Amino acid sequence: MIKLKDVDPRMIANNLKPSEPVHPGLLLKEEIECRGITQKSLAKQMGVSYMVLNEILNGKRPISVEYALYLEAVLGVDAQLWIQMQADYNLQVAKVIKPSCVASKKSERWRRCCDFPINDYICKRITN
Repeated sequence: MIKLKDVDPRMIANNLKPSEPVHPGLLLKEEIECRGITQKSLAKQMGVSYMVLNEILNGKRPISVEYALYLEAVLGVDAQLWIQMQADYNLQVAKVIKPSCVASKKSERWRRCCDFPINDYICKRITN
């Protein structure tokens, strides 16, 4: 977090968090539109099906390491950037979902998570 004297940290642009997580596929969609590349053309260059690429661009499928490497080869954008954006998105989504799961404790998935001994510590920290 960036701190400046006499400035509220929430008012610094680099400290702002989006009100809704943005899937990196949506950013990729804007990128290829700006470059004038069609989805079908990009899918062909990457060697993946149009349907798979379309799901990524519409935020329905994550950008895996494999796809990030394909994007790097075709677009010249470092794979690490795509991977990091996907990880950031996943974390933002988890932070939005977690409070409701913890509050209700009715989630079957949450109960299964807490059944693992290694997660006892995590579960106790989250609920306390």
